[in-house]
Amino acid sequence: MLNTVLIWVFVITQFLYLAAMLVDGYFYTRPVNRVDMSQLSRIPKEEYPFIVLFYPVLRELEETMRTTFHSLARLDYPSDKYTIIAIPNESDVETVASLRRLQAEFPFLEIMEVPATSDPRWQVVWDAWEGNPHAYWYNRGARAGVRDLPAKKTRQLIYAFYNVHKSRPGDFLVNYIDADSAPLPDHFLAGAVGIRQYDVLQSTNIAGNLLASLPASWFAFDHIVWDANKFGHLTANGKHPYWVLGKGLFFKASDLFEFGGFHTWITIEDPEVGMRLWKNGKKLGLIEAPLIEEVPETLGNGITQRKRWVAGFFQSLDVPLKEMGFTRLERIKAWLNFLPCMSLTLNCIGIPIGIWALAKWAQGNSPVPEWTIWLACVNFFVLLLMWCKFYIVAWTKSKIVLPGRLARLWYILRVNPLFLLVFWFIWIIPFWLGWRMYRNDTGLTWERTHKVNANNDIVREGRVQG
Repeated sequence: MLNTVLIWVFVITQFLYLAAMLVDGYFYTRPVNRVDMSQLSRIPKEEYPFIVLFYPVLRELEETMRTTFHSLARLDYPSDKYTIIAIPNESDVETVASLRRLQAEFPFLEIMEVPATSDPRWQVVWDAWEGNPHAYWYNRGARAGVRDLPAKKTRQLIYAFYNVHKSRPGDFLVNYIDADSAPLPDHFLAGAVGIRQYDVLQSTNIAGNLLASLPASWFAFDHIVWDANKFGHLTANGKHPYWVLGKGLFFKASDLFEFGGFHTWITIEDPEVGMRLWKNGKKLGLIEAPLIEEVPETLGNGITQRKRWVAGFFQSLDVPLKEMGFTRLERIKAWLNFLPCMSLTLNCIGIPIGIWALAKWAQGNSPVPEWTIWLACVNFFVLLLMWCKFYIVAWTKSKIVLPGRLARLWYILRVNPLFLLVFWFIWIIPFWLGWRMYRNDTGLTWERTHKVNANNDIVREGRVQG
């Protein structure tokens, strides 16, 4: 009886693994719409768009912000064509004080303190959302008309965007980054080029502290596999619902205003706003030059970060898809974006049952049908091909922060297949926690990822290889 159950579990998990790999294969057949930087020379400087970069921060180390401002000071863009606005909460007095000190060092910095939602300065937001069908969370549902927005990055972006949109004449590009983000000098130039062809632009990400600890190496590999590898295929000539990555992206202010801004009742705003813009015909372009960021250096901090991602993914794929009018096929395509993450949960069963089947086969008394062994071999072969691709991408993309070959080789060794299987097994923890957050409607306030100024050296000493 036990063998029968184990056989069925083995067969089912192998078919599920195959399905997950077929989804990956589908993504890799989608075209990637890249921003062509060779077109820059054809754009007169007077035609460069005005860019507003928002910098939402909460209880950040002053040195972390200083490192980011060092990178922003190197932006290659006409100074009269952009503004950089830090948007701390008004109640976050320590961060505000740090920004005031940094403002003396970096005169390009503006500061807009975000008040409580009871402040009359929020009226511009309520007026914009009132009656706008794309702001469905404010006009329909259990939280219709609720103005006590949860305290987090999304709320800060909402306040800053609508107030700047009201005070600033003409259209402009909205860009925002995280507290630890370090854009390359051509970041704004890529926005100026790409927005002439696409409606939304997204930069890739690479961790600058990918050798800081073993967990940091693993978490950085997530960004290499997804941000720098699979994500570009969501551009897909506008044929597939896309997510955005939550930093280093460009929107047209007119589009963001027309289609309702940001949904504040989701743990992370990234997937929902991307799909909402896609549903309204806005195409995504990929900026291959990455933002340099830091990843968590402990398993605990990384799990905290990723459980929020998982909760946000589930939330975005539930009621919002119905409210945005996604068809059944479009909803299926949107769920495919989440499948690579969801498939990691198979490992809690797939790895132990695979070890059992392998041991039985090695002993020569395997009870599983022979054809299932061949199916497992096919899955394993495809996994090896995927690993080869991942390591090639890791070798090439990590060069920007690890120019030395020995350092990159050391990184590849730290994310070897055996360690990755352990890491992918650990992924079950944030997935379970994130699913519980989704089911219990929690995680709406900002549970920040602790930043430690990990990229100080490579940014300030100019060790990033553009």
